[in-house]
Parts: sequence; C-alpha cells; structure tokens
Amino acid sequence: MSTSKNGTTAVTGEAGRADGEHQGFDEITILWISEGMSCDGDTVSVTAADQPSIEDLVLGLIPGMPKVNLVNKVLSPSLGGEDFLAPYRAAARGELEPFILVIEGSIPNQNIIEGDGYWTSFGNHPETGQPQTLNEWIDELAPRAWAVVAVGTCATFGGIHAMAGNPTGAMGLADYLGWDFKSQGGLPVVNIPGCPVQPENFMETLVWVLYHAAGTAPPPPLDHMLRPQWLFGRTVHEGCDRAAYYEQATFAADYNSPKCLVKTGCWGPVVNCNVPKRGWMAGIGGCPNVGGICIGCTMPGFPDAFMPFMDEPPGGTLSSLAIKPYGAVIRRLRGFTNELVNHEPKWRHNKRKLTSGYAPRWRP
Repeated sequence: MSTSKNGTTAVTGEAGRADGEHQGFDEITILWISEGMSCDGDTVSVTAADQPSIEDLVLGLIPGMPKVNLVNKVLSPSLGGEDFLAPYRAAARGELEPFILVIEGSIPNQNIIEGDGYWTSFGNHPETGQPQTLNEWIDELAPRAWAVVAVGTCATFGGIHAMAGNPTGAMGLADYLGWDFKSQGGLPVVNIPGCPVQPENFMETLVWVLYHAAGTAPPPPLDHMLRPQWLFGRTVHEGCDRAAYYEQATFAADYNSPKCLVKTGCWGPVVNCNVPKRGWMAGIGGCPNVGGICIGCTMPGFPDAFMPFMDEPPGGTLSSLAIKPYGAVIRRLRGFTNELVNHEPKWRHNKRKLTSGYAPRWRP
C-alpha cells in the first residue's frame, strides 16, 4: 500500500493489484458481526439505504454483481445458536471462500482482563462451551477474509467506547489488526465511519468492493485513515447550505436560525463528511440540513476531541472574529450588486408609461 501526496491510498497486492486485475468471483458471502461494542445502530441505519438497498443486493438486482449471501443476525434462520453460526464456523475452518468480513462495534482489549472474563462475545466456543470472544472470531476470520470492512465509527476508530478513561481498552478494527493489515484480496481494512454510518455511504462502498471482487472495478481509493476518499475527501462545511452565511459572517444565535451554526457548536468547517450533500434518507435530512450541529462523528478523534458539544469550537471564536470585517464588506458590496441587477436593463421597455401597444378589449 502506498500513499500519494494528496492522501489517497493505492492498494496493491497479489489478489488486489492497483490495476484491479484478478479472476473475479461469481458468488461471495458477507459475514456480518455486530457483537463489537456498539448499539447495533449501523445495522439499523443500513436498512434505510435505497441507492442501492440491502434487499437489491441480496436479491441480485444489481447488474454485474456477484451473487451475495448475507449472514447477519437480523436474517438468522433460527433463534440463534449453531444453525446461525455455521457459516462463521466454516469460514474459520477455511471451508467458506470467498467471504467479506464486516465488523460493527469497537474492539475491546482482552489483554487487560486479569483472570477469567471477557468484554463481548459471539456464540460459545465449540470445544470449551465458554463464550467465544469477538477477538477470537476476528483472529480466525480476518486473515481468511477476501476483504475486511469496518462499519461505523466504533468499528473504524473506537468511537464512544474508546473514550479516555474507559475500562475496556476499546479500539478500532485497524488498531486491532494493524494499519498495515492486508486481506486475502490485498485490501487494507476499509473504514466507513459515522455514528451511525450514513446508509448510502456504506452501501456504495460495499458495492465498489463487490465489483472489485467480481473483477470489474479497481480497488476503492482510500485516504490516509482508510476511509473512502470520494466520500470523505471534503468537509461538512464545503457541502453545507449554510456555508455562505459563514463567508458573510452571519451566524446563528440559536438552533432555529437558517444561518451558520459555528457559534452554536458546529464543527463542520474541519470535519470530513458528506452528509449535508447526500442527506440521510432518500436525500433528505442530515445534521446541519435540519438545524443540528456537526459534532465530528466521522472523525478519528470522536468524541473526545469534539467535547463539550454545543460549545463554540476552539478556534471558532478567532476565525469568526477574523471574518466579521470581511463578511461585512462582502455583504454590503453584494447588496449593491443585487440592487443593480434586480432590474431590467435600461434598453428594455421598463418605464411606467405604457407604449407597448397593449390595448385590452375590456376595461374595468
């Protein structure tokens, strides 16, 4: 893996070269584990995707896509137990290939537990009958996976469970596996952050990975934090409808205002996220679009680096103060120009005296 000057990661490897050449798969399994430390909010969020929907993927309605077998506890054929765990067991034995491993939730550090105990588990170990930890599953499955995807900020960077002072030593998947980890397909961990993940961001990335698995697309371009570069290469501010108010130094004093929300606690100018452009469901919603501040939930430092929420961000006072004289001048000049261009040109008939020849047949 190499990183270019603009921060885009080029993925290279025997099965996942930068030119995208590999034999391609007709069928692939997605093993989704949401037993990381999380609230399952990412699973819930992805059900709202419609470009494409998870149903379209599973039903094979997307042209050129391998047949997808999705294994998620929401789709369990039973109440759980070994029937549901069978594909995971087979993959761990090397009997299920190829597969994509999707991890939801942050990864605890089992090494800090003294004696017996565990932080989170997924089923019971077939030999001991004891709970099988998430860490054991990742150790067995990640090296065999054709691709490894971390969904949501907890899985990508640790998120809320990795806050300073937490007792679990929680971390993101790339922290656990190592940032130099490569899957069987030659890919690093693919990070799709969000608290929860924006539905289309996940589905669009997954579709790209699946087309790459089919041999019809190159590897997805990732930034230095292994996020899809085309989704997280711009800031909230750059896609926000309120950005022009910032430029003109017109700031909201409360959450009912349509103006820039920086002074009410919005971190949009420095946060990498596309939600204002994309919306949340069917292009509608998204934090600043509906009056909510950006609290940086897609960023590696979330939440510690962005607290306390609803306070003006550090530097916000300085930047908004610096832009006030500039904004005042810009507003005034634009007001003059607006007045100038808000009339018909003088060579058109724009006078009060009617000389157009209009002769109404009926007069009042």
